[in-house]
Amino acid sequence: MLIRMTNEPEQQIGVGTPDAFQRLWTPHRMAYIQGENKPSGSGAGDGCPFCTIPSKSDEDGLIIARGESVYAVLNLYPYNGGHCMIVPFRHVADYTELNDPETAELAVFTKRAMKALRKASGAHGFNIGMNQGADAGAGIAAHLHQHIVPRWGGDTNFMPVVGHTKVLPQLLADTRRMLAEAWSDA
Repeated sequence: MLIRMTNEPEQQIGVGTPDAFQRLWTPHRMAYIQGENKPSGSGAGDGCPFCTIPSKSDEDGLIIARGESVYAVLNLYPYNGGHCMIVPFRHVADYTELNDPETAELAVFTKRAMKALRKASGAHGFNIGMNQGADAGAGIAAHLHQHIVPRWGGDTNFMPVVGHTKVLPQLLADTRRMLAEAWSDA
């Protein structure tokens, strides 16, 4: 991706040519663009990442905390640093399919995630929500998941607007460790 900060005409920049940091490489986004880790079908056994994540270690699965019926996990393709999700262990697609204990624990985990994010990162606000179905924007529509995106004053700068790219200043493993430590007090 080449980002121009001026109105000067675009030039071809070769390997080794100084470019004054006009490029922002985000190769990890290609996995998302190409649909890596997307299920092949709608069933629990169809490669659903939300069904396989709990079988991994917390570190390998980017799991922040586990409950009886839900778990908190970092988003592998975050919109903002600390972007996490609350996911039921049970493979259900729709919020109305959750039973009462699952619904209650999802709400409790949402509150704890907010508290942990405030403690660990000083989040000023949050975007919280679920996309129900592919037509509503769910990337993995077959397995319900609630997004919790921390926000800070001024966190939307020119990069998402001009470059269609979000700059994240921390590795996911470091973010997971920081939130897991803050979770116990949340």
